[in-house]
Amino acid sequence: MTSDLPADDNLPGEAVLAIALDALADLKALEPVSLDVRALSSVTDYLLVASGTSTRHVKSLAENVLMKAKASGVRPLGIEGERVGEWVLVDFGDVVVHVMQPATRSFYDLERLWSVQATQPQEI
Repeated sequence: MTSDLPADDNLPGEAVLAIALDALADLKALEPVSLDVRALSSVTDYLLVASGTSTRHVKSLAENVLMKAKASGVRPLGIEGERVGEWVLVDFGDVVVHVMQPATRSFYDLERLWSVQATQPQEI
């Protein structure tokens, strides 16, 4: 499927996040969670974590995110894990999408990892 829209790699992170969330909802991703990590990272603004029910579902979810983004003129900076399908990462710069099988998601627990707030040193 091709699009007549010009490529717009400068869409705000919120718009890319909305596109990715919509793509995941289309194929019934399990428990999608978006994390605003702007205060924690200078590398990306948002992490989007979702699960699929099988390797095929994980691959299909990631592919749908890519197709919807491409249709909106957004190209990924990189894609990892699409061959295996246990954990597929799609990097759009301001938004990084993680689609995982439930056991992998539970093991790495990215939601907890990225929700830890930086602690300030105690005054002595």
